[in-house]
Amino acid sequence: MTKTQRFSTPTFKKITLIGYFSLLFFMPLWLLYLNPSQGLSPILSLCLFTVPLLFPLKGLLAGNPYTYAWSSFVVMIYFLHSLTTLWVSPADIVWASLELIFATMMFIGGSYYAKYRGQELGLSIRKAKDKA
Repeated sequence: MTKTQRFSTPTFKKITLIGYFSLLFFMPLWLLYLNPSQGLSPILSLCLFTVPLLFPLKGLLAGNPYTYAWSSFVVMIYFLHSLTTLWVSPADIVWASLELIFATMMFIGGSYYAKYRGQELGLSIRKAKDKA
């Protein structure tokens, strides 16, 4: 019995890229203009919350399934930041909720894109069993 895929692989790619670019533009906007941090300098805020997003840029644009897979680890920074902010700062509920939505889009879309695109390309992380 095979399961059918609900969304196409290009749809997962679009979901991931929407979440990714939303985070890339939203984080500096939030942390520098909408609600600047009292404890962090603007340069440190940019470094902590924007630079990690730049690492997977080339691979995401190229559609590399391995990049989509490991970028899920990078997006956990934003997922945890949003949940922490929701917990400790009720005044930032709207901004933290947007960050959580964008991070979730990137995570779920990227995970499924990596899975299905990897299958389409015949990629696998499983080791082949020895025939002996």
